[in-house]
Amino acid sequence: MLRLNLPVLFAQKGLRVADAERDTDISRTTLYRMYNNESSRVDLEILEKLCRYLDCQPSDLFVYIKEDE
Repeated sequence: MLRLNLPVLFAQKGLRVADAERDTDISRTTLYRMYNNESSRVDLEILEKLCRYLDCQPSDLFVYIKEDE
């Protein structure tokens, strides 16, 4: 399972969803869904904005959790 690592990245930088919304022009709804891992897909434009904002690589935004088979 892939999960977004936004809670960890935001905490490391002392950011809140409201900060990211204001600074990136990504909608609050989209950010909250991503932050809470409720998104089923992510737009590449949004990934780019988040990478630029958080000064990270796309691989930093995701965590792979291996499910028991």
